[in-house]
Amino acid sequence: MRSTKLLWLAVFMIPLLVLSACGGGEEAKTEANTHQMPDHIQQAPPRVREAYEFAVSHPEDLVHQPCYCGCGNMGHTSNLSCYVQEIKPDGEIVYDNHALGCGVCVDITHDVIRLKDQGKTPLQIRQYVDAVYAAFGPSTDTAMPVE
Repeated sequence: MRSTKLLWLAVFMIPLLVLSACGGGEEAKTEANTHQMPDHIQQAPPRVREAYEFAVSHPEDLVHQPCYCGCGNMGHTSNLSCYVQEIKPDGEIVYDNHALGCGVCVDITHDVIRLKDQGKTPLQIRQYVDAVYAAFGPSTDTAMPVE
């Protein structure tokens, strides 16, 4: 009888615990954001789609990072603007299609992701982005991050 209970625990409860531990993490948040994205963004190359997913999941990490592709002439104010036009009060996201065809925007976002994962501060990331991308074109009018 005792071995039956242990077997039941091993077969049913352990996988249930593992699944529940995985349910509320970043992966689930990103997956939910992907399902809400328009089809043309979901069908973009993986590197571009990952940048859109990061922008939606971490707007605070891109709002202080500039873009150097010249998109400031389009009204963009930060690297976040290359992905998101607006977040409405009800949470609806109005996407910008610009980054679908701009490698500079996507490269900057992937640098932000990499540097954040390395533990760099927003100001350190901004200094890196300015140093690496200033030669590409004019910067968006982006406020410096506060440390």
